[in-house]
Amino acid sequence: MAARAHGLCHIAFHVPAGQPLARRLQRLFGFQPLAAREAGGWRQLALRSGDAVFLVNEGAGPEEPLYGVDPRHAVPSATNLCFDVEDPDAAVRALAAQGCLVPVPPVSVRDAQGAATYAVLSSPASNLSLTLLARAGYRGRFLPGFRPVPSAPGPGWVSHVDHLTLACTAGSSPAIRRWFHDCLGFHHLPLSPGEDPELGLEVAAGSGRGGLRLTALQTPTCSAVPTLVLAESLPGATGAQDQVEQFLARHRGPGLQHVGLYTPNILEATEGMVVAGGELLTPPEAYYQQPGKEGQIRAAGHQPSLLAQQGILIDGEKGKFLLQVFTKSLFAEDTFFLELIQRQGATGFGQDNIRALWQSVQEKATRSQEA
Repeated sequence: MAARAHGLCHIAFHVPAGQPLARRLQRLFGFQPLAAREAGGWRQLALRSGDAVFLVNEGAGPEEPLYGVDPRHAVPSATNLCFDVEDPDAAVRALAAQGCLVPVPPVSVRDAQGAATYAVLSSPASNLSLTLLARAGYRGRFLPGFRPVPSAPGPGWVSHVDHLTLACTAGSSPAIRRWFHDCLGFHHLPLSPGEDPELGLEVAAGSGRGGLRLTALQTPTCSAVPTLVLAESLPGATGAQDQVEQFLARHRGPGLQHVGLYTPNILEATEGMVVAGGELLTPPEAYYQQPGKEGQIRAAGHQPSLLAQQGILIDGEKGKFLLQVFTKSLFAEDTFFLELIQRQGATGFGQDNIRALWQSVQEKATRSQEA
């Protein structure tokens, strides 16, 4: 391990000038402006909900945006994960010795509130770069070089980032897992008993419909780094592309497919987002009619009709439950989306929910193709 990540500072997006991502995050999902910077053709706006921070880099310029790189990607995308580390200089030396590419070597940025040092390295996941940041003692609202943006308190729908899911090409998960282990100290998090790290968890969608291979990675429990989930398609699907294959095609390569945002009250959050105009994926009609589903919902302390009304999925047993809902894509290219997740003692991701998401996305894709 060359560098140990201690926390997630922010997730950065790159979008063309005029793309409405920042406005949608505020209006539909309760994020509030935190800090901004305009220089060299870039407009950078940091938005926050709880401890979840998104940095929207809008436009393009002759120089790199602060705390990242210009991915020069063909479509809008989540392109950078910024991790807190102890010593970026030492980390870069060790990473470079392991053969990692470092497009931005360590650089220090200072303003009246203090200083920060960062470096940017390339990851094995296509256009996704990783920023290693040291900001101990910085007193500003965000990072040096950004001016604070006044904003009203948000609705509090989201408290932090629960997990990050990378869509990977078939067969690439083992190599990506080893890279994150060797470079940043991530270790395999079994999603089922006796799970082989090289194989991950296979979730079959049904005969002839393929499925997903999921591999979860986690840093030591004392850190505040979200779980990283690698997702790739299983062989055997027939007919139309599944949602991972669709992402790879529309995104033009691997990348961050979705961010799981933790909410302390998923019913309140989904209701607020829908009222604001947010669009959520609808589970298959038969989902809530499955044998035992009503009892499961009631055992978790919820009303089946309320969960069905908002399209909320539930999984779990023995007093440990997981509730999830997924948004439609935030981009016209139908790639990146958000997930809201509430954990009532559960630590995994819910195989039944994964199948339901798979089926709902596949049904949506089928309807689109028929139209």
